[in-house]
Amino acid sequence: MGDKLVRFSITIPEELLDYIDKNLIKRGYSSRSEFVRDLVREMIVSDRWSDDQNEVVGVLTVIYDHHQRELTQKMINLQHSKYINIMCTTHVHLDHNNCLETIIIKGKPSDIESISVKIAGLKGVKFAKLTKTSKLEI
Repeated sequence: MGDKLVRFSITIPEELLDYIDKNLIKRGYSSRSEFVRDLVREMIVSDRWSDDQNEVVGVLTVIYDHHQRELTQKMINLQHSKYINIMCTTHVHLDHNNCLETIIIKGKPSDIESISVKIAGLKGVKFAKLTKTSKLEI
């Protein structure tokens, strides 16, 4: 996206404008414009994830019981799939029983979603959430 900014006007109901104003303050936006730009960026990411020809990036956050037998090896085996590219993992010990991992995955949307579901379904995984992102080129 270029640096050239273009000003345009929109017409919306007052209730929607009130909603925007309340949310931009809550979320720390400096202006309505930045709030709207973020909404458009979210739409771009969503559109990229809806087309399986695109290469996208996901961040899978997983909390699991590290005492669960063979769970770590099963997670590693899934991450070595030929269809995806694990860019980075971070492993943190939360307490004696629980570990948190973030796994940054690059690939086709369906492949990333598939591995995320497989990891989430492993016995011993207590929480798993995929955050979807992509490059914002249009």
